[in-house]
Amino acid sequence: MKLRHLLALLPWLLMPALVHAASVQATLNRSTVQLGETVTLNLRINDYDGNLPAPDLSALNQDFSILGTSQNRSLSIINGRRTSELTLGVALRPRHTGTLEIPALTLAGMQTTPLQLQVDPPDPNAARAAQGDVFMEAQVEPGQAYVGQQLSYVVRLYYAVDLTGGSLDTPQIDGVQVSRIGDDLNYDAQRGGRAYHVLERRFALIPQRAGHIEIPPLGFQGDMVDPRDPNSFFGASTPVSASAPGASVEVKAAPADWGKSAWLPARDLRLTLSGWPDSADQVRVGQPLNLRMKLQATGIPFEALPELSLPPIDGATVYPDKPVTGTDNDGRWLKGHREQAFAVVPTRAGTLTLPATTLKWWNVQTNTEEVARIPAHSVTVLPATGAASAAAMPPAASAAAPAAVSPPVPAAAGAAPWWRWLALASIGLWLLSALGWLLWRWRRRRASTAVPSAVAADSTRQLRLAFLAAARGSDSAAQVRSLLAWARAERPSLRNLGDLAAALADEAQRRAIEHLQQRHYAGVASGEDDLAAVFKRGFVWRASGAAPGDQDLPPLYPFNLH
Repeated sequence: MKLRHLLALLPWLLMPALVHAASVQATLNRSTVQLGETVTLNLRINDYDGNLPAPDLSALNQDFSILGTSQNRSLSIINGRRTSELTLGVALRPRHTGTLEIPALTLAGMQTTPLQLQVDPPDPNAARAAQGDVFMEAQVEPGQAYVGQQLSYVVRLYYAVDLTGGSLDTPQIDGVQVSRIGDDLNYDAQRGGRAYHVLERRFALIPQRAGHIEIPPLGFQGDMVDPRDPNSFFGASTPVSASAPGASVEVKAAPADWGKSAWLPARDLRLTLSGWPDSADQVRVGQPLNLRMKLQATGIPFEALPELSLPPIDGATVYPDKPVTGTDNDGRWLKGHREQAFAVVPTRAGTLTLPATTLKWWNVQTNTEEVARIPAHSVTVLPATGAASAAAMPPAASAAAPAAVSPPVPAAAGAAPWWRWLALASIGLWLLSALGWLLWRWRRRRASTAVPSAVAADSTRQLRLAFLAAARGSDSAAQVRSLLAWARAERPSLRNLGDLAAALADEAQRRAIEHLQQRHYAGVASGEDDLAAVFKRGFVWRASGAAPGDQDLPPLYPFNLH
């Protein structure tokens, strides 16, 4: 008995060691540099509490000059769980151009994965770029884009003196959503034969309307210390300023024949489904299939991605779980993702088929339309365990009938009711389990969505006032956001302006939404609606259950299902 208890506790005794097992990772702060610039190799060790021995970096000497190293340790405690991270930074300067490989390095007995760095020749205009002690550069990519497509905007501050402080402006561009990407990068570079320190800051720009966009010059204001000035020893400094040149971008509207599908201009997009059983797996009625659908896109934040859903499946009931969303970045491009888990419960025996799912998107790198696809899946569903035993009974009874004159017949006849009652009891237990699970899900969903009516009414009123304030202005992006936020407070199932227009009974409100879409997405000045007046008295919703008429409504699901 004691040995059995010890074996049962063994996984729990080993769990802390498994959770806190150290791991090492190697990353570069930049993937592309020019010859003469520096790059930082970061070696990170998680949950390592010992003294870190100096790593062997001799394998780097062939392609890089090692300029120095630094260490940084961080510690955090979340929900009682302690985690630590030790980062070793190695400053490198490439010796030549080309695709250079950073080999696997051994750190604290663990090996890192190899990395690659692209080293380009120096900029031929670099000599002319140097403009003194402090100057700036700016770069936007690409020079042409579509509405909703992310642009990469990079600003670099070059300084050959000691700066005691300063501030760098943030781009303010009308009709463009601006957000920073990652942390500032610091490295060294050569310009005009002179060494400079460089501060690089990256932004994601997402145009909200078509037309010509001007990116204004970005300014820097700071103070520098001149070591040749004797007053610098007494804290004296000299104001210094610099400005990055402006840029312009032509933004095109979505293709006219795109249709009502979600407009997704991305550099890459992937749609996947996991969890579907193999043909050799046994699936029975009432046994849930746990599926997970994942949508990932490069160059699009998760807010622009459509919600994930499964089509109705004949012979099964689908229960969606809470979605998981987020936006990461690779240093230049946003990476939005959506994940949705589903419990698919077969309701009858036979062949269960999940139809193919497709999602149309626009590849901004090839300037072509593409389709992400999840192929159709099928699996054979067997009867529930109790139902299978009951179904096997009739052949046994019929086989016993011709042998009614033989002595074993009374025993066989007496056995049939026992098996029948066992099968009925199994089915009853399964039904009770399914009913209990559905009741638990219902209570959980009800508890998660329950909101006090007074708080909800106050929130709706605030959202209504926010829209009316935006409606009196000229920012169509703010009008779209505030109108949808107000509408979703009353009808949470609404996904976009098309859904909102379809749910309204007032023709003036539907026409105002159509004109707002044309101004916002296509840059067309259509209609002179007074939005504040049209929606002043609130939404005029269709009667419950009323048909939307002959309008072209967006599809129930964001995908084309075949």
